Amino acid sequence: MLVVSEFVGCSPSLSGAIRVNPWSIEALRDAIYTAIRLPLEDRAARHEKHWKYVSSHTVQYWAKSYLADFQRFTKDHARLQCFDLGFALNTFRMVALTSNFRKLPTDTLLKTYSRSGKRVFLLDHDGTLVPQGESSSRPGDAVLRVLQGLTANPANTVYVISGRARTELESFFSGVSRLGLAAEHGFYWRPPGSEAWSTQDPEARFDWRDIVLPILQVYKESTDGSYIEAKESALVWHYHDADPDFGSWQAKELLDHLEGVLSNEPIEVVPGQSIVEVKPQGVSKGRVVERVLHDALESGEAPDFVLCIGNDRSDEDMFSAMENMNFSPHIPTEVFACTVGQKPSKAPYYVNDPAEVQATLSKIVDVEAAAPADAASAHHVSFA
Repeated sequence: MLVVSEFVGCSPSLSGAIRVNPWSIEALRDAIYTAIRLPLEDRAARHEKHWKYVSSHTVQYWAKSYLADFQRFTKDHARLQCFDLGFALNTFRMVALTSNFRKLPTDTLLKTYSRSGKRVFLLDHDGTLVPQGESSSRPGDAVLRVLQGLTANPANTVYVISGRARTELESFFSGVSRLGLAAEHGFYWRPPGSEAWSTQDPEARFDWRDIVLPILQVYKESTDGSYIEAKESALVWHYHDADPDFGSWQAKELLDHLEGVLSNEPIEVVPGQSIVEVKPQGVSKGRVVERVLHDALESGEAPDFVLCIGNDRSDEDMFSAMENMNFSPHIPTEVFACTVGQKPSKAPYYVNDPAEVQATLSKIVDVEAAAPADAASAHHVSFA
């Protein structure tokens, strides 16, 4: 029977051993006593388990495993492009991206939009339509005008997909007609032209909130600058106003804590941009994208142009959904999946910041406005 220090590297691998803090005499004493009192059958079973593991996981095994990992990680290095981001020691980092990851080709985008007949726009809110971390996340008049210009065309289906509560989104975009909204990462959604909200899972239980909220309160009180956001379907611990290093440490500890406590609950604990969110299982922006595109295909109005833009980890689910979506084989669909900022992403394109997102959407609206003028000039006849 093994009694091992919890600081030894092999300790996590020996699951049948009794792990102790060697600096605690009481803990060491109790562990030895427990090992002595353990029934012989249990001791034999644990020893057999350890023997099989140690016999198969030899020095040669680990050496081959490490070499295989190195080969797998470096296999595509020749096709990667490296970028240096940030300036100071705490922000500088090197990012390796595939050669397919490139700036959104605006000219190609506009030409494709002009010749398309049915379009779908899937837009994130924070960090995409408005800058991340601003004191007010309410979109400005320029953003609202652009969205209104896009939704004015019946051939365009436009959705804003956000992690924010539906009351906030309704307040932000109440002046934009025919705009589809998806709140709380898609747990609630409202189709364009409708005032009624639908729910992903009307039978969802939320009794887990009674377990999670007291835990979040403890971390809120011990982390200066953090706060708790209570949504209808989720609880979120924010730490973007806390000390960056201490906030990150606390977030990692909170993740481990919650995952241990909630392992048997039908919920997910998800880290984000200076947040830790607890939400019902299966809720993601990718599910919303699948629903929107599936509904378009089912209605016989398969899109031939899709523009999807997001900026953080939750938006990667949208990009994954775009990759896995089977569009109509009879209508070629041009898909532009785009992330905000140069960083590893499943999207093949990027723009630099929300200002560039707004500028790109404005150019699309300008193309829309120029089309009638071009058609009128084509029918104008002059006589000398």
